Amino acid sequence: MTTALLVAVIAFAGCYAFINGFHDVSNSVAAALRTRALTPGAAVVSASVFNLLGALMSTTLALVLADLFIKLPAGSSGLGILIAGLAAACAWGLWTWLRRMPSSSTHALVGGIVGSGAASTLVGGQSISESFRVLWDQIALPLLLSPVIAFVLAYLLVYPVMWLMRYSSLRRGDAGNRIAQSVLSAAFSLGHGMQDGQRTMAVIVLGLVAAGYSTGGQIPWGVQLFAGGALAAGALFGGWRITHTLGYRLVRIDPLRGMSAQAVATAMLFLGGLWLHIPLSSTQTMTSAIVGAGANRRFAAVRFIPLREILVTWLITAPAAALLGGIFFLALSPLL
Repeated sequence: MTTALLVAVIAFAGCYAFINGFHDVSNSVAAALRTRALTPGAAVVSASVFNLLGALMSTTLALVLADLFIKLPAGSSGLGILIAGLAAACAWGLWTWLRRMPSSSTHALVGGIVGSGAASTLVGGQSISESFRVLWDQIALPLLLSPVIAFVLAYLLVYPVMWLMRYSSLRRGDAGNRIAQSVLSAAFSLGHGMQDGQRTMAVIVLGLVAAGYSTGGQIPWGVQLFAGGALAAGALFGGWRITHTLGYRLVRIDPLRGMSAQAVATAMLFLGGLWLHIPLSSTQTMTSAIVGAGANRRFAAVRFIPLREILVTWLITAPAAALLGGIFFLALSPLL
């Protein structure tokens, strides 16, 4: 039974990474497509390749998350918590994709596992409440603060960029910004693979530890390749529904502001993944940066009705995923 549950954890982790890929590829390509810096085909292929490279580039964040995320009980109970949490994150990702809403896959994953872990205590499982305290300062707080920081930085970055380009013609400036956007789009995909790929790795390692196949001290190469491959395959599948929301429904951006938004979002992903080793939502970071850069032109340019829908989706993502995770665990508990 333990081996079968571990296989289920790996399968659901692969589904989560695949859904994450086609759900979040819009973050990498929306601004570049909106300003015609990249063609759709080139944008998707670039996003897929660099997501894979990002997932293979580092494992430090995965090890940090595996240590801090949740101290799972060993055996079938811990594996059941992971299965229910991953199923909840997958279900929420598909639902928001159908509604064309950019939402945080990280919030969904954290909420799903917390909800399933809480439900496990209701059926006599080992309490994991002692590990919840790390969720706020290590995971939840960075995820909540990053959209605000991305908005402010993108809004402010437009000013020095405009000053540097003050002697350039509009045509020459737009051409240069489109080239920069092409590079930054690839860099953002690299950062996305580094961030989101390592979350999938962390979950699989937690499953290996719960099943007794690993001590959690390292990420096997096979796990890296599996997580990166599933993420890249999802990105190649494409997510045009959410790309339209980010690129066309929120705010009108020109190449200068598109480049500024991508520069801020990319820098934040690399800062969080390589230096601070904290998870950041690529969806929330890029969406906030796009709105911040677009609002620099004038706040009236921001379309507040779709923005309000997105903010509501962000607020309910973790609670909704937690509820789903709890329901899924209770449904699965007779088999545990």
